[in-house]
Amino acid sequence: MKKKSVVQNAVMKHINEHSSLYVFITVLFLMGVIFGAILVNSLSFTQKEDLFYYLSQFFGQVSKGEFASSHDMFSQSIMHNIKYIGVIWILGISVIGLPVILVLLFIKGMVVGFTVGFLVNQMGWGGFLLSFVAILPQNIFIVPIFIVITVLAVSLSMKMISRIFLKQVREPLKPIISRYIFSLVLSGLFLITAAVFEAYLSPSLMKNVVSLLGH
Repeated sequence: MKKKSVVQNAVMKHINEHSSLYVFITVLFLMGVIFGAILVNSLSFTQKEDLFYYLSQFFGQVSKGEFASSHDMFSQSIMHNIKYIGVIWILGISVIGLPVILVLLFIKGMVVGFTVGFLVNQMGWGGFLLSFVAILPQNIFIVPIFIVITVLAVSLSMKMISRIFLKQVREPLKPIISRYIFSLVLSGLFLITAAVFEAYLSPSLMKNVVSLLGH
C-alpha cells in the first residue's frame, strides 16, 4: 500500500510539474487530429473514390477473415510504434530535435484524424462504428504513451538547452537520464498491450462490424 502511495505521489508530482507542457502537447495532438479530419475534405472526388476502392477491397478481405496472421500483426504493431516512440525519445536527448518532436506528434494526430475522418466521410455512422472498433482499442494505450513520451522528450530537451546554452544547472543530469530510460522501457510494455489489442481483438471486432454493415 505504501509503495502504491509512493508511485501515486511521484506521478502526481510529475503531472503538476509539467502540467502546462501536458496541456500544450495534448492540444497540439488534437490540432493534428482536427487537421487530419479536415484534410479529408480537401481530397478530390477521384482521390476519394480511389481510396474507397482500396478500402472496399480491404473490407472484402475482412468479411472473409483474410487477415494477416495475428502474430505478424502483433510484430508489425510493436515495431512501428517502438520505432516512432524511439525516434521521439532520441530527439529528446539530441537538443536540436525539439521542433521535430512536436512535428512528429502532430503527424501522429493527423494520421488518426484522417483515418477516422475518411471512414466517417465515406460511410457515415457505419464508418464511425468501424473506426471505433478498429482504431480506438489500441489507441487508448498508444495515444497517452505518445503524449507522455513527447512531454518527457520536450522537457529533457529544454533542460539540455538550458544547460548548454544558458548555463543553467538546476539538478544532476544522471538521475534525469535514468528516469528517461525507465520511461522508454515502461512505454514499451504499454505498447505491447496495445499491440495485443490491435492484433487479437480489433480484427474480430472489425469482422463483426463489416458483416453487420454488409447486411
